[in-house]
Amino acid sequence: MLCIRFLRIGKKHQPCYKIVVTDKRRPPRGGRFVEEVGFWNPLTKEKVLKAERIKHWISKGAKPSDSVYNLLIKEKVCQGKKIPVHKKKKEEKKEASETPKIKAEEKKEVKEKTLDKNT
Repeated sequence: MLCIRFLRIGKKHQPCYKIVVTDKRRPPRGGRFVEEVGFWNPLTKEKVLKAERIKHWISKGAKPSDSVYNLLIKEKVCQGKKIPVHKKKKEEKKEASETPKIKAEEKKEVKEKTLDKNT
């Protein structure tokens, strides 16, 4: 299955990304790719996208990764809503909200026990 994703190039702490069409099974950090369809430098905000080729590959069935999809929407190559890439899971939010309540209840019980011992 083909996908459109970032291929990191550049030195340490100086990332640059090629936007490539590649087989999903190939490694993301240097595997062979079918075609280079763009370039993105996050430090200088430079973006070069070959919109026609990207649309061609999407029509052939290539799926863009979430980050590439958001970039394509931002540059108006595709239409749609952005995908929340760093969205927290609902379970983690529930656990985080429950733990302060439990701790507060435990503190009240400890205070009540110490007050009972003192009197």
